[in-house]
Amino acid sequence: MEDQGIVRLYLQRSQQAIIETKNKYGAYCRVIARNTLSSYSDIEECENDTYLGAWNAIPPNMPRKFPVFLGRITRNIALDKHGYNTAKKRNREFEVILTELEECLASPDTVETEYEAGEIANLINQFLYALDEQARNLFIGRYWYSYSIKDLSKRFNMSSSKVKSILFRLRNKLKVHLEKEGVNL
Repeated sequence: MEDQGIVRLYLQRSQQAIIETKNKYGAYCRVIARNTLSSYSDIEECENDTYLGAWNAIPPNMPRKFPVFLGRITRNIALDKHGYNTAKKRNREFEVILTELEECLASPDTVETEYEAGEIANLINQFLYALDEQARNLFIGRYWYSYSIKDLSKRFNMSSSKVKSILFRLRNKLKVHLEKEGVNL
């Protein structure tokens, strides 16, 4: 079924919308959740919560790109679940990804920094649009979808050390871009 048909089912409040979403995008949602979470039950819960989130969001929202819409819901739920799970313990693999970016981004702790986070998101988008497609896809794969270095090296047919090197240079370029735009790191 096409995405517009699935969205129409959501608008009609048909439970078939969830079935069609699961059939077409279930694996996609599980991959996003699995890159952040390690427990199968958490991944499954995250996937199911994504369908509920889509059900509650459509309407009033009308997603332009349905897979991106679902991906964002899944990622946010997975990050919330990760935060809950790591309140007392650490998921080493995902923590590595977060520490790679910590030199580039400040932590939002106040109302002012929440506003700045929105501004920083716009600056990051500018930065990403200026990159060539491969660099942009590597950056997004690592820091949005949380793919491992190994997965990225397979996907882009390059060595792990090359992927690490490119990501290192991209983080440095991002830091320079943010500092140039007046973001205090």
